[in-house]
Amino acid sequence: MPRVGLNQQVVVREAARLADEVGLDRLTLAALAGRLGVALPSLYKHVKGADALTQKLAALATAELADAFTAAAVGRAGGDALRAVAAAFRDYARRYPGRYSAAQRAPDAGDPDHVAASERAVGAIYAILRGYGLDGDAAVDATRMLRSALHGFLTLEAAGGFGLPRDVDRSYDQLVAGLDVAFRAWPGQG
Repeated sequence: MPRVGLNQQVVVREAARLADEVGLDRLTLAALAGRLGVALPSLYKHVKGADALTQKLAALATAELADAFTAAAVGRAGGDALRAVAAAFRDYARRYPGRYSAAQRAPDAGDPDHVAASERAVGAIYAILRGYGLDGDAAVDATRMLRSALHGFLTLEAAGGFGLPRDVDRSYDQLVAGLDVAFRAWPGQG
């Protein structure tokens, strides 16, 4: 007998909670079915399989990140906006580690929700970069630089990769300050 009230949104939201608890790499359909109190085949009525579930989870996480970026940047510009978005990015990664991992997946062109969420997230970053005079190809490069730098730091931090005797928060702030300097001095601008 199917569980009343179970739909794709409920399945994906519960998968997000489970991924945050156990890690995205340890999220399985069997564990999710157990968590939801249904037989494994029942999940296939709501998601086509593990990859489809991960795709939907990526779309959810990307939408949440887009909301966080937008809220953080409102009323701010330049370095203030950059610091606020970097703080929101780090907060999200810490609070929702499984979802954060899922959000690293490039959007699937066949999933309009994921594409829209990705466009909103990137749009928030582009808005900040326009304050530095960066658009077009320069904005794409700067976005990739920002994402790579912040993601690298957050991945190392989550893995316990910082052992030197210096406050990690201060190091993160310095990373963001360095990005601010780099964006202000972007080659070919001005």
